[in-house]
Amino acid sequence: MTRRTRREFLEESLLAAAAAATVPLVPSQAFGQTGRVAPSDQVNIAVVGVRGRGAGHVGTYVGNKAANVVAIVDPDSAVVGRSMKAAKGAKYYKDLRKMLEDDSIDAVSIATPNHWHSLAAIWAIQAGKHVYVEKPVSHNIFEGRRVVDAARKYGKLVQHGTQARSHKACQEAIAFLHGGGLGKVNIARGLCYKRRGSIGQVKGPKQAPKTCDYDLWTGPADMQPLMRKNLHYDWHWDFNTGNGDIGNQGVHQMDLARWGLGRDTLPTSVRSGGCRLGYVDDANTPNTQTSICDYGDQQLIFEVRGLKTPQYKGAHIGVVFHCDDGYLVIGSYSKCHAFDHDGKIIKTFQGGGDNFGNFVSAVQSGKSGDLNAEILKGHLSAAVCHLGNISYQLGSPQLLNATDAPFGDVESANESFVRLRKHLTDNGIDASKESYNMGPALTFDPKSERFTGAHAAAANKLVTRPYRGAFVVPNEI
Repeated sequence: MTRRTRREFLEESLLAAAAAATVPLVPSQAFGQTGRVAPSDQVNIAVVGVRGRGAGHVGTYVGNKAANVVAIVDPDSAVVGRSMKAAKGAKYYKDLRKMLEDDSIDAVSIATPNHWHSLAAIWAIQAGKHVYVEKPVSHNIFEGRRVVDAARKYGKLVQHGTQARSHKACQEAIAFLHGGGLGKVNIARGLCYKRRGSIGQVKGPKQAPKTCDYDLWTGPADMQPLMRKNLHYDWHWDFNTGNGDIGNQGVHQMDLARWGLGRDTLPTSVRSGGCRLGYVDDANTPNTQTSICDYGDQQLIFEVRGLKTPQYKGAHIGVVFHCDDGYLVIGSYSKCHAFDHDGKIIKTFQGGGDNFGNFVSAVQSGKSGDLNAEILKGHLSAAVCHLGNISYQLGSPQLLNATDAPFGDVESANESFVRLRKHLTDNGIDASKESYNMGPALTFDPKSERFTGAHAAAANKLVTRPYRGAFVVPNEI
């Protein structure tokens, strides 16, 4: 019997509800290719990438009377059945570019693999569409900034898929922090304690499904043989197409952490270390990672653990803000708690939200200020994840028990490492034999979004990537 993840269960529930609903296909106002006004009736939406998260997009939009899913796009025709059934009357496209020729489509909702997020968003914006793009908005720092540039140049509304921005509990908790409710915020500690099993090993290249256009699926990534059992989903754990868990689940918590710190720029330095231990498989991203970004008088620390682990201050996946007068734990988007230093709850924040509904409403109003997760916020939060991965990728191995202070004089990061090492030993990892890939400390210029100083040449190569033929993210919009 196949086990379903919680996300798959929720998506199937949404699709089932959507299929049962009767939603009239009311066309929106006619638009020209440029100078469009916001729709006053239903927003015609195309959903791109529906094998996983995109199916949830479809279900949510179909359940929104102000939205009308008119197109489904995916290079693998075998994965579109549920979404086509839910979005009655929608047209199927294998190639995104063909869909973008349809001027009746107002908005594009993107849930492709990470390596396609930015280029798909840019193309959609240039075609005159508003965009909802899943997290992370980018596969690297360069292309995320290009999406922001495109949104500004063409005057399109672009929402990022960090849905906590639309949840009442998170909004009120962050406002409480910014209002000095716990005094100065010193450290934001993001947590992605999410068990991930092995993706297995293959002995040689595998064939992509016959139903999938593999060249189109690969798009702007490097064309490589398929060296894993599953084409779908496990792309997260290959740096060619994904960003590991810091850029998958973790970007949600990274966004909350940066939001709570009140920082609307990137940090001035970063250092990260990690490893992939507990099994041997075909993945090349770490399942264990510690990343620290420095904002001068504040630090953003991020912890990834893919093996069995206990909670930290009541959270497995969340953010803990360490403040002068206590700490705030966001362990759920819809319920957060503020504590004093003795661990006593002093305030609770509750309430949900709808990031997709917020996007649809903003498209109807035509006001980018109505967006809760506007694209610049998404770019900055995704870029912080990329910074950590860049340091990690430039690292060198050292034994786990070689030192208690791999982060030098940064006590908070070293404390995180010591706890992480204990977590690994609790999972049967021999710290005297296994290594941790420790990245260099990198200095970064937030204005140019480029590295400076030692290691700058190597690090800046990872700010962007080589692109293929027809799938190039442009240097300038």
